[in-house]
Amino acid sequence: MADSRTIITAVSVAVAIAAAGWGLYVTQRAARIEQGVGGSQALVQNRSGESSGVALASVPARGVSPDAVAVITDVARRERLTSELNALGTARANEAVEVTSKTSNIVTAVHFRDGQRVRAGQVLVELDSAQARADLAEAEAARADSASQVKRSKELLATRVLSEAQFEQLEATLKANEARVASARARLEDTVIRAPFTGRVGLRRVSVGSLVSPGTVITTLDDISVIKVDFAVPENFLAGLREGLKVTATAAAFAGREFTGTVTGVDSRVDPVSRSVIVRAVVPNPDGALKPGMFLNVRLARDARDALLIPEGALVPEQNRQFVFVVEDGRAVRREVHIGRREPGRVEIVAGLEPGERVVVEGTQKVRDGSAVREARPSGAAESGQPES
Repeated sequence: MADSRTIITAVSVAVAIAAAGWGLYVTQRAARIEQGVGGSQALVQNRSGESSGVALASVPARGVSPDAVAVITDVARRERLTSELNALGTARANEAVEVTSKTSNIVTAVHFRDGQRVRAGQVLVELDSAQARADLAEAEAARADSASQVKRSKELLATRVLSEAQFEQLEATLKANEARVASARARLEDTVIRAPFTGRVGLRRVSVGSLVSPGTVITTLDDISVIKVDFAVPENFLAGLREGLKVTATAAAFAGREFTGTVTGVDSRVDPVSRSVIVRAVVPNPDGALKPGMFLNVRLARDARDALLIPEGALVPEQNRQFVFVVEDGRAVRREVHIGRREPGRVEIVAGLEPGERVVVEGTQKVRDGSAVREARPSGAAESGQPES
């Protein structure tokens, strides 16, 4: 009886030890299998054949270290880059004058309306011309008398009754009287004020009977068939400025409308205070929408060129130097680059990169020079429908 109980106890202990050993073996094997799995997903089927929805851990790609840092990359591409410069400009008339009088006089007639378009040479204002006409008549009478004396003196000179000196004096008197006639006629012309060029007059500032003096503004005259736009450009863009460049101007008064023109000149001096140079462009204005003095936003399009561009987020600044992380054989290689012009979201690379090289755009704070990386979502994967790695 005692022997039976001893045998049963020994068998129970052996079974318990075997079960514990098998449990330890299964646990260690499961742990090793779970440690080696990552990157791919599988669904565990239940007894009824329906998926349980349990996702396995992702398995790293073959040859990639499980410690690789997931990053997002993009390709350095060579694209056509149009260089644009934004500036603030002021509209000016093609030709502009303030109509004034040369002498002090009384206005006797006004021949224009406010805002009227006038032709070159058209009479705008007449001044009192009575005194000027009288002076002209007196000068013409003196000239006629001198001309008659010279004519008679020629006959006397032929008979030696009149000396050559006396004849020369009479001729000099005739020339002086002719000059007085010209002066009197010019003063008479000054009583009629004409438009110096074709354009549009402004508001009338005098009335009939007004006494005007030199410098008194009667009205303004502007030729706005084309508008000159003056704007300042920083001196570091001076090398790319030349005649013929295209400009586009917009005004707050005409939302959504653009006015195009060309650069016609660059000032010969750089402002020593602002370190900028004044550039002038001419913009056609056939309907007269733009007015002198208007504030304009100007876009200057410089010559288009091919440039190597990367996303601006790939730059890693360090003091006054710029670096990027280039992905080479699954590792991030830190490389110094020289940048050119910046655009919203993009930057030009002048030196340090070649077209087609992949640079880290997101994750630059987590990687170090030479560290293993894994492209979690290469550029273009979402657009092409490819799944993430």
